[in-house]
Amino acid sequence: MAEAAAQIVAEHDPTSEIMTLQMGPSHPATHGTIKFTLTLDGERILNCDVEIGYLHRGFEKMCEQRTWNHCVPYTDRLNYASPLINNVAFALTAEQLLDVEVPERCQYIRVIMSEISRITDHLTCLGMAATEAGAISVGFYMMESRETLYDLVAAVTGARLTVSYARVGGVTQDLPNDFAARVRTAFADMHRILDDCDKLLSKNRIFIDRMSGVGAISQEDAISYSLTGPLLRATGVSYDVRKAQPYLVYDRFDFDVPTGTQGDNYDRFSVRFEELKQSIQIIEQALNGIPSGPIRIDDPHITLPEKKDVYGNIEGLMNHFKLVIEGVKIPPGEAFRSVEGANGELSFYLVSDGSGRPYRVRVRGPSFFGMAAMGH
Repeated sequence: MAEAAAQIVAEHDPTSEIMTLQMGPSHPATHGTIKFTLTLDGERILNCDVEIGYLHRGFEKMCEQRTWNHCVPYTDRLNYASPLINNVAFALTAEQLLDVEVPERCQYIRVIMSEISRITDHLTCLGMAATEAGAISVGFYMMESRETLYDLVAAVTGARLTVSYARVGGVTQDLPNDFAARVRTAFADMHRILDDCDKLLSKNRIFIDRMSGVGAISQEDAISYSLTGPLLRATGVSYDVRKAQPYLVYDRFDFDVPTGTQGDNYDRFSVRFEELKQSIQIIEQALNGIPSGPIRIDDPHITLPEKKDVYGNIEGLMNHFKLVIEGVKIPPGEAFRSVEGANGELSFYLVSDGSGRPYRVRVRGPSFFGMAAMGH
């Protein structure tokens, strides 16, 4: 790629406006995570050299100094647009090490909250993408819809972004009594907003021209870069962890995996837009079928005691103290688990030495691979 770009530059007249521009890592569109060295001829990008090293924030080594449940707030920061999926992925991997399965109601709750998180992530991505392309009204509409969902997230977890909701062995608290009704009200508004956005964009010549054919990547190249999620599905590859390797109770729900054909910006936008509708469908099915029952494993060696026991008897207080200070004692071993994150396959590799904190933590984040392919 670099040789081809050098030839393109060499063929231009020396008096032309060939310019090298450093973009990021402080540029508003990169959020301090990535830097591009762009070679430009006017507005045409001749070459893009990508530096992905800014994405590393020491997450893995920080987790190795904390107890298993103390790692959960760190997973929030991996992608604060969809933190609940990160919580669930880490908890599932730790539970695989423990060889335990959370109660059925907890599995449904994890699915519901993960899909709400996927929607808020996609609304953020699509709203900002539309704004960058000039359709700022769509950005406003999608942010409005996202705020409605953040209200739901706050009602369940007590926080908007850094939720720290999942725990090894369950979740922190149950859904509010009026949660299903609030979700259906929010989705009624969302359907209206998505219809408006569709009308604004689907036949908009400016939007189509600015997105179609731009940033296209083939199936072969997408696979060679290990792309997953909407980036891969936009090329026509129907790979989704929820279908390929079902976890929790995803195999009980009816939903489709949207794909594109060209692998360009327009297809990536369209795939995410359709995934919004599929996530709504999953949540509605889960709310209709969610069973009653406990939301965490009934094991004092794994889950914290009820507050009334912590404050009411010495056994509960001691149990709480040891789990918080020393952590859950997970048997020695290693585990690898993948889930479908909002931006692609999210995987954790955890190693336990039998103590109350992870011996090794590794994360396979989807966006790291997407950024690596950006130059292409």
